[in-house]
Amino acid sequence: MLDVTRLRVIDAVARNGSVTAAARELHYSQPSVTHHLARLEAETGAQLLQRAGRGIRLTEAGRLLADRAAEIIGRIDAVDAELAAHVGLNAGRVRLAGFSSAIGSLVPGALAVLAGKHPGLGISLLDTHPPEALELLRTGKIDVALVFRYDETEPEPSGVRLHHLLDDPLYVLSRDRKAELAGLRDATWIAGCDRCRSHLVSLCAAEGYEPRIGYTSDDMVVMQALVAAGLGVTTMPGLALRTHRAEGIVATELPGSRRHVYAATYGEPPDPPAIAALLTALAEAAQL
Repeated sequence: MLDVTRLRVIDAVARNGSVTAAARELHYSQPSVTHHLARLEAETGAQLLQRAGRGIRLTEAGRLLADRAAEIIGRIDAVDAELAAHVGLNAGRVRLAGFSSAIGSLVPGALAVLAGKHPGLGISLLDTHPPEALELLRTGKIDVALVFRYDETEPEPSGVRLHHLLDDPLYVLSRDRKAELAGLRDATWIAGCDRCRSHLVSLCAAEGYEPRIGYTSDDMVVMQALVAAGLGVTTMPGLALRTHRAEGIVATELPGSRRHVYAATYGEPPDPPAIAALLTALAEAAQL
């Protein structure tokens, strides 16, 4: 049977890229880390590390084990949180991660409701993009992930359960007048990073053109400020507009273009009481 301590060691080596850095993170001596790795190789019968200049790197078997180790460790840590939650809704904690516009619109009301009903329940919050949130969920580092997906989004990892919260409409933002996507062929566009702008590119492609992107920002406030200054147009979901809406912009809903917003959990039902309470509060906040 694989030793959990040694799994933590190879996980730390994989994340930090060296034995020295892993030892520092784990508060072990470097010889202790090296010993645990040697024992892990003996237990598995596989070469997990190889020399690379003055350092080391993981072999293919080592990378496979490190990836699985991260998931196993995360699930063990999640069990600790779930057992604490089963003590009662006045104890324990729930770890939540989500994207910015959901955190700015849905989460505050949901957490306020929970604080009133269950003041002893701790909630930690992390702002991150859906792919990163799902990976944190898969590896047990969080308990609930707020994510969105479009119809063309790739399926979620195995084991992830989606709890539908709402369908969020998409808007075109311009200054002073309503704007239709088809009429913005020659416009200057304000878009997010390469990954975030993919849906915009797909929408414009359906209208027969490629958007001319003049400004790049993932900050919804900055994007709206640029539109209000007359420097370009952009698309923005309804939750972002609920969080912040600049003066001097006109939002025109794009018919038939919505993103689907979910709270994601991992593993088979039922969810622990604290997680179930958070899901209920999020669902209620989504209907406001």
